[in-house]
Amino acid sequence: MEKLSPDAVIKAAAGLFLLSLITAHGLTPYPIHKLGKRPMGKGIWSYLRSQLFTSTSGIWGYDNSLGCFCPIWRLSFHMCIFLVLYSTLLSVNLYEDDFWKLGIVTVIFYAGIFIIVEKVALGVSHPGGPREHKIRRMPQWEDSKTSIDDMLVSLDGKKKWRCAVATDSHRATLSSFGLQAKDGENGMKSNELGMTGEPFGRQMWVKDSNSVAVNLSMEQEKIIRDMARAGRDGFNPSKNPNTGDIIFREQMMRNYVATGGTLPDVNVKARTVKEAARKGVHFYSMLQTEDGHWAGDYGGPHFLMPGLIIAWYIMGKPSKMLNQDQCDLMAHYLKVHQQSDGGWGTHIESPSTMFGTVLCYVSLRLLGVDPNTPDMLKGRAFIQHEGGAIMTSSWAKFWLCLLGCMEWEGHNSVPPEMWLLPNWFPFHPGRLWCHCRMVYLPMGYLYGARFVYKDAANDPLIQKLREEIYRDTYESIEWDKTRHLVADIDNYSPVPFVMKFAQNMLAMYESLSFIQPLKQYIRKLGLNFCKDYMAAEDLQTNFIDIGPVNKVLNLISAFHAANFDIDHSTVQNHMMRIPDYLWVAEDGMKMQGYNGSQCWDTSFAIQAISECHLLEEFPDVSKKVWSFLERTQILSTEVSQSSPAFEYESAENRNKYYRHVSKGGWPFSTSAHGWPISDCTGEGLKGVCVLLKSPLILQSIKRGEVLDINESRLEDAVNVILTLQNEDGGWATYENNRGFGWYEQLNPSEVFGDIMIDYSYAECSMASLTALCAFHEIYPHHRTEEIKHAIEHGRDFFKSIQRPDGSWYGSWACCFCYGCWFGIEGLIRSGDTASSPAIKKCCDFLLSKQRENGGWGEDFTSCYDKDYAENGMASYGDQGSGVVNTAWALLALSEAKCDNVKAVKRGVQYLINRQLPCGDWPQEGISGVFNRSCGITYTAYRNIFPIWALGRCYELYGDILDQDEK
Repeated sequence: MEKLSPDAVIKAAAGLFLLSLITAHGLTPYPIHKLGKRPMGKGIWSYLRSQLFTSTSGIWGYDNSLGCFCPIWRLSFHMCIFLVLYSTLLSVNLYEDDFWKLGIVTVIFYAGIFIIVEKVALGVSHPGGPREHKIRRMPQWEDSKTSIDDMLVSLDGKKKWRCAVATDSHRATLSSFGLQAKDGENGMKSNELGMTGEPFGRQMWVKDSNSVAVNLSMEQEKIIRDMARAGRDGFNPSKNPNTGDIIFREQMMRNYVATGGTLPDVNVKARTVKEAARKGVHFYSMLQTEDGHWAGDYGGPHFLMPGLIIAWYIMGKPSKMLNQDQCDLMAHYLKVHQQSDGGWGTHIESPSTMFGTVLCYVSLRLLGVDPNTPDMLKGRAFIQHEGGAIMTSSWAKFWLCLLGCMEWEGHNSVPPEMWLLPNWFPFHPGRLWCHCRMVYLPMGYLYGARFVYKDAANDPLIQKLREEIYRDTYESIEWDKTRHLVADIDNYSPVPFVMKFAQNMLAMYESLSFIQPLKQYIRKLGLNFCKDYMAAEDLQTNFIDIGPVNKVLNLISAFHAANFDIDHSTVQNHMMRIPDYLWVAEDGMKMQGYNGSQCWDTSFAIQAISECHLLEEFPDVSKKVWSFLERTQILSTEVSQSSPAFEYESAENRNKYYRHVSKGGWPFSTSAHGWPISDCTGEGLKGVCVLLKSPLILQSIKRGEVLDINESRLEDAVNVILTLQNEDGGWATYENNRGFGWYEQLNPSEVFGDIMIDYSYAECSMASLTALCAFHEIYPHHRTEEIKHAIEHGRDFFKSIQRPDGSWYGSWACCFCYGCWFGIEGLIRSGDTASSPAIKKCCDFLLSKQRENGGWGEDFTSCYDKDYAENGMASYGDQGSGVVNTAWALLALSEAKCDNVKAVKRGVQYLINRQLPCGDWPQEGISGVFNRSCGITYTAYRNIFPIWALGRCYELYGDILDQDEK
C-alpha cells in the first residue's frame, strides 16, 4: 500500500467535511411533517436504523428545530475529526508504515477523549458549585407604611380597580379601543384589528363600574378584609417588600360570597394534618377565577416596567396604551420600592443596582415626577455616586439610547445581519435560548435602524435628563470609551475577554468608512429579516410575545416599521395586549415577568388537591380546573386553531422561524401566549391525568358538563415532551439545546447568568419525566419503547447533575429545597428506590438544613451564590424558616419515604403552626428566580405547596403526625 501523507489525510478530511456540510444542508431543508421529531432508539445504531427505515421519525439534513444534523451526517463529521487526529499521529511518525495499527491507536485515542468528555467532565447543563464572589450587600428601606386604598376607587365612587379574566377581559379591552364583540370577544376576529387566541387564562386590571356589587354584612366585610390582609396593614418594604396580593384576594373572596360560597371559620385554627389540608383547600378555592385558573402577582423585577414607560413616552404617551390611572399607580409602585440609599434593586429583594436605579429614576421623570423632591434627589445622588449612567448595564443603556439619553456609540453593536449567517454556523442567533434570542432580535432591529425618540433633540425633559444622570456634560462624553463600563454592583456575569474583543471588532465594523457600502447593503437585508421574524412572533403569540422585554421592543419596532403611525393596526393590536403584563397589588401597578403563571400554578394546585384526596369534596374546583386545562392546551381547540398562530405550526414556518413543535403542549401562562414549555407541558399533562382518575370528572364528561380531552390530544402532549429531551437525557425549557457551553463566553448582559443556550434543568426534567410515567400508567401501549428509554435516560441525567453534598440546584425557584424535591421525585418516579445512594444522600442534605423551629428556609441569595443561604430566610421568614421551602423539603422527604419520622413531623407541625385561622399562610420572602440573579414573585406558592406537603405526608405517615411526643 502506498504510504499516506499527513497532508493527503487533511485534504480528505476537509473534502469530506465540505461534502457532508453541503449535502446535509441541501438534501432536505424541512420534510413537511417530520421537523423536530426525535427518532426512537436507545443507541446510535438503532438511532440510525430509525432514520433509514422508519418513515415517521427524524429528518434528513439539518433540523433548525433541534439545532443539529441528522445522525448520518454527524457520524460523517466525527469521521472528519478522526481523520485530523489520524493525520496528527501520522505526522509524528507513529506507526507510519502500518495503516491498521495507526488506525486502531487513533480509534483508542479518540474513544479516550470521548470517555473523558462524557464521563469525567461536567456536562454543559451542570450548574456548577458555589460562586466565588457572593452577594454581601442587603437591601434597606425606610420604615414607612403606604396604602393605595384611595387610588383604587374613582373620586365619584363609581369606578373601581378590578381583575377581569377570560372573555370579560377581552370585552374590556375591546371596549377601551372602541371595538365590538365581533372583533374578538371570544378570541376570533374578522378584521385586522382585534383580539385573537383563547380568552381562557387572560387576566388584566381595569378601572370601571363593573365590579360585583355584593351586599355583605359588616361581619362578613371584616372577615374578608382580615383574611385578605393576612395580618398586614398597608405596604411597608422595610418589613417585607413582597406583596400579599391583598386587592386581588379580597375581590375574589367577595365574588365567592356573591355566588353562594361560605367563608371558612376564622375562629378555630386547624389542629390536625387533615384539618389543615382541608382548610387550606377551602381557603384557596375562594381565589379560583371563573375560568378555572388561579391568578396572582408575578412581579418582582424592577427593570421591566421602565421599558414600557419609555416606549409609551417615545410613542407620544398614547392614553390607550397607558392611561392616567395606570401611570399614577406605576409612579406609586416605583416610589415605595426606592431604598434608603436612594437606589432601586434589580428586583424587589435586591440591594440597589445601577441597572434598577437608572431605569426607575428615568421612569419617574417620564411619568412627571418633580426632580427636586427629596426622594428624587437621593436617587440622582446614588446614580452620581456610582459614576453616572455610563456605569449602568447594557440593557439599561439600550433603553437610554432609544429615549435619546445616550448616543448609540455608547452601546456595543447588535448587528441584525447576524441572522443572515447560514443556520449551521457555529454561533448563529437561531441557536440561542429563545428568551435571549427573542430579546436580541428586536434589539438588533432597533440598533440597526438607529432608532431614537424623534423629538429627543427638542424635548426639554430629555435635555434635563441628559444633565441629571451623568457626571459630565452630555456633549463632552466620549461615548465609544464607555461601551464596556459597568458598575461592580451590576456585574453579576462580567463580559469575558473574548466577547469584549468581538465587540471591539464590531465597533470597527460599525465605524470604518471603506466598509460602509457593504455593511449598509447587508444591514438592510438583516433588518428586513428581523422585521419579518418579529411579525411572525407577534402573530404566533397573538401579540403577547414571549416575555415583557421583547413585547415592548417588538411594539417599538412595529411603531418604527409603521412609519410612526400610532393608529396602524399592528401597533394597535400590540397595545391591546399591554394589560396582559400589568398587575395591581398593594404596592401599586407593576409589569410582570410574563403574562402570568396561570397554567403553571393551576397544574400544581390540582395535583396538590388530589394528593389530599379532596377532588370530590370540592367538585366545582375540580371541574373548573379540567375546563381550564382543556382550553389552555396550545393549538388544540377550535378557537386557538382559528388564530394566525396555527398557520405557523407548519414545518416550513417552524424551520424558518426556529420554532419547536407547539401543538399539544401546555404553556406557563395561557394558550394565547403560544409558547409551550417542557415542565409546563409535563405538569399540565399530570394535572389532566390525576383528573382522569376522578369519578367526578369522568361522570361530568359523560353527562356533557365539561368537554372531553381525547387521547390524541394527550398523545400530542407526549410528543412535545419526547421531542424536547436533550441528548444528555435532561429536558430544557422551550426547545432543545441548540448551542454550546462556550456561548456563555459571549454573554453580553452583565446582569444575568447562563442565558445563552437552553440548558437541561432538574425542574424541567422531573416534570417531563414524571408526566411520561403518569401517561404511560394510563396508556401503556403508546410509544412504549420510546417512553421507557426517555425515562431511563432522564434518570441518568438526574444523577449526573447531583451535587457532591447530595443536593440539586434549583434554577427557577429559591432554591436547593426546590431542586431536591424535583431531584428526588424524578429519581423515584423513574424507578430508583428510596434506598438508593443518590436518594439517601439528598435526604441527609435536607435533614442537615432543618432549623430549630422545624422548618426550612432559603432566600434568593441561594440562587445568586449557588450556595445554600447561610441564614435561611432570615429577613422575611420565621426565624430563618419559610412555609414554601418547608413544603418543598417535606415533599422531597415524603417522596423518598424518609425514615426520620420525627424530622418530618416537626416540619408538618411547623406548617400547621404557621397556618392562619382562615386556612391561608403568610406571604414571606420571594419564591422564584430566573437567570441565576433575579428574583420573581409567586404569591400562589404559599398556598399550593403547604397544602400539597400536608396531603402527601399524611398519605405516607398517617395519624402519627398528629400524635403528641411522649
